[in-house]
Amino acid sequence: MAETIWSLARHHLCPYLIEVANMIKGVPKDVEDMKKELEKIQDIIHNADRVAAAGENTTQEEIKAKVKLLIEAYFRMEDVIDEYMIHEEQDQPHDPVCAALPCEPADYFIKTIILRLQIAYKIQGVKSRVRAFNKSSESKSDFHIQPFLEQVPSSSTGNQNMHWKNLREAPLYMEEDEIVGFEAPKDELIGWLVKGREERTVICVVGMGGLGKTTLAKKVFDNKEVIGHFDCHAWTTVSQSYTVDGVLRDMLQKFYKQRNTNLPEEISKMDRKALIDEVRTFLQQKRYVVIFDDVWDEQFWNDIECAVINKKTKSRIIITTRHMKVAESCKKSSFVKIHELKPLSPEKSWQLFCKKAFQFEFNGNCPAELEHISSQIVEKCNGLPLALVVIAGLFSSKGKTSVDEWEEFGKNLNLELQRDKQLGSITKILMFSYNDFEIKSKRLIRQWIAEGFVKYKEGKTLEKVAEGYLKELTDRSLVQASSLTIDGKVRSCRVHDLTREMILRKCEDLRFCHHVRDKSTLSGITRRLSVAASFNDLMSISESSIRSVFAFTYLVSEQHVRRIPTLYMLLKVLDFEYVGLSYIPENLGNLIHLKYLSIGPKLIRSIPKSIAMLQNLETLILRGAFKVEMPQEISKLRKLRHFQALYMSLSQLKHSIGGMTSLQTLTVVKINKDGVELIRELGRLTQMRKLSLVGVRDYQETTLCSSISKMQYLESLRVGLKYGDDTLNWQFNSPLPMLRKLSLLSLSERLPEWIAKHQKLVKLTLKCPLSTEDPMKSLKDMPYLLYLELDFYKGVSLHFEDGGFKELKELMLSNMDNLNSICIDKVALRSLKSLTLSSIPKLEVVPSGIQHLNELEVFKVTGMSEEFKQTLLQLKDQGTLPSRSFPVDESDLSLKKLDEYQCFNFKDFKLKRLKQKPKDLKASRMKDIAFKKQQLKKIYAMPI
Repeated sequence: MAETIWSLARHHLCPYLIEVANMIKGVPKDVEDMKKELEKIQDIIHNADRVAAAGENTTQEEIKAKVKLLIEAYFRMEDVIDEYMIHEEQDQPHDPVCAALPCEPADYFIKTIILRLQIAYKIQGVKSRVRAFNKSSESKSDFHIQPFLEQVPSSSTGNQNMHWKNLREAPLYMEEDEIVGFEAPKDELIGWLVKGREERTVICVVGMGGLGKTTLAKKVFDNKEVIGHFDCHAWTTVSQSYTVDGVLRDMLQKFYKQRNTNLPEEISKMDRKALIDEVRTFLQQKRYVVIFDDVWDEQFWNDIECAVINKKTKSRIIITTRHMKVAESCKKSSFVKIHELKPLSPEKSWQLFCKKAFQFEFNGNCPAELEHISSQIVEKCNGLPLALVVIAGLFSSKGKTSVDEWEEFGKNLNLELQRDKQLGSITKILMFSYNDFEIKSKRLIRQWIAEGFVKYKEGKTLEKVAEGYLKELTDRSLVQASSLTIDGKVRSCRVHDLTREMILRKCEDLRFCHHVRDKSTLSGITRRLSVAASFNDLMSISESSIRSVFAFTYLVSEQHVRRIPTLYMLLKVLDFEYVGLSYIPENLGNLIHLKYLSIGPKLIRSIPKSIAMLQNLETLILRGAFKVEMPQEISKLRKLRHFQALYMSLSQLKHSIGGMTSLQTLTVVKINKDGVELIRELGRLTQMRKLSLVGVRDYQETTLCSSISKMQYLESLRVGLKYGDDTLNWQFNSPLPMLRKLSLLSLSERLPEWIAKHQKLVKLTLKCPLSTEDPMKSLKDMPYLLYLELDFYKGVSLHFEDGGFKELKELMLSNMDNLNSICIDKVALRSLKSLTLSSIPKLEVVPSGIQHLNELEVFKVTGMSEEFKQTLLQLKDQGTLPSRSFPVDESDLSLKKLDEYQCFNFKDFKLKRLKQKPKDLKASRMKDIAFKKQQLKKIYAMPI
């Protein structure tokens, strides 16, 4: 019997155990091999998708089928690598006392063996997928993916290139009466060409694809005044695949053609140096204009500059580009003027659409019965001329008597955009699209980091690297910066919404994202879910490979939330920022891969201790956690970089928060009366970039100053003092070197001297009852200050002296009961663009010297005296206010004249199409004004 058992073990069990042991032993090497292969697979997927887009239907389907298999293999590799890395980090024995016990090494060994065996089996599954993908090739590699693009007919690439060539040339042959909305830009560019300095000037026209850069440049180039002003002219299309030699030869060909002579044969054989010499010789003593259309590479100007000589003959060069960096690169050696092309206004968009859609009928006017559907289509185009022209051209072929046909076409516009080859050009030019929805840049950047999209660069935080990515996208006009910070950084962004459905379809083709709509279904695997409907639809999707969930609905139950950790075990991003949750479920701690968690804005009563299990969490945003006591277990989140809640209490972390050394953002913390120890611990957080504290007591200030002094990377500081003496007597041995934004709320009656020593400040907010000493004398020489807000000043006068506040762009003065005089010297506040005066009851006259503020664009007043309002009206009638500014009293408005659209920078002011024009409209606040329809052209908001 024993011999039989031994024989079975030797012939069957032992080989199996040896195979298992080899599998376990090979796990680290297999993981490293997969890491190396992932980047190669990304390139293959990208190239395959590009070729599929250019191919015929049969070719497209063949490639898409292969890409689908490849993406699935890619995702499985990612999952295995992540699981291995997580377990390698978590399963090391952390407690040295426990590690010394006899049972601990054995227990650790057994757990490691089991986990590695599980991973080994998953690796075998990945290998099977790759072998299936490679079955038609001769490769025997376990992970190496065989390229398959050589099977694609070469004609596909040729057809794509020809399509792009036709697309580029189309704007060059548009008739003058086909162009709408370019009158002002055209006049400005012509002025730059024929007027101005003698030195060679580079004029850059920058804007996203489809805005009409080429069309505008061509109309300027063909203008009779421009033609007569210059001795020679050349138009060269550059594009992405240019060669310097090719551009130079094209320029010479245009120059010789203008002289009605053939290009000398030897030019085709010249090298680059000879070509440059030939161009320079031709341009000697000539006033020339050269247009380089569609430049992509910021190196272009360095390549071409030496050929276009600068002999002070008033020569001009125009460059059209999507990339702001191309324009900026020209500034290194030339005088540059930049025109940033904007989308058409609603009125011009409507005019262009009607001209194209009804050009052969109705004299270019929209029939009344088609106005509603037409206005919806125009609104969807968001002022993009290319979209308006192409879609209007397609609509022009539809019957003008069938409203149903137009409405059906409008409803299915996104589908038609994909089917129609002509409309497909829109997607090729737009490239990216969001819904008409703004997303905060910080939120976007932190999600990029959580997803692993941001690559480490030496000497930079991941956040700074990601900011560079976002700037690159905005410079290339792929993403629109919808709002900027005071120092010019992107606060929020969005992109054109015309092709949102098409982009979602592309995301689904590549398994990048699935948009969950009502009764939505998911076939195959995907990485991300965007939920805009009921969560009931999300619960029907149980794909385990999902990494991110973004929710934009309030229809969420406790049951739904509790199921998420069991449905999506690999989640890295859970964005519930728009979901109102009053709790955080205990089992959320099971999401050990989670790196980004945002919940809000409903009131959260408590935080579960299981949150300590989220060891990989990097961002924790609890917008509904108002005055919540945070559990001590949060201090175990050693990778946490950004922690935000409202007036959270950290009393239980007063001895441990200093161990969270990765923290860069900590807002808003309520300091309790026994918070000295907590404040002292904050001094250990030396990577801190943004810190917000409220409720600080005067006896805690010394400790706070000491802790803040250790935060050498601190960029933004907000401190609110609950009790204070008559000074903020903080002592810094040296100013904080990186501090750019400072906000102080205290009872101090004297301006702290240390503030003015922080010369890098760009934004300063002081909500302090400062006494009669004018604080402007101490602050006026801060070289980079862009924003100043002063509240509760007790003095009777403020004086802005000559030469002071040279860079200040925005000034807000409010809640000053004693102030009766503001004096602005002639050379003060020379860069000021926005001035706000609020609740200053004794100020009866407009600040003296306001007429010298030539850059002022926005002048807002609220809660001012009747005498002040009368003075304001008199000055406006006399024309003595700055010509670019317009005074508006937010507290009481009357709309007097309605004939052109204007909005005065009020964020809440929405204007839609109206069927009838109101003669007069009053509103107690600007945000109360909203229309559902739009026919208004301009609004003047007058103080009454």
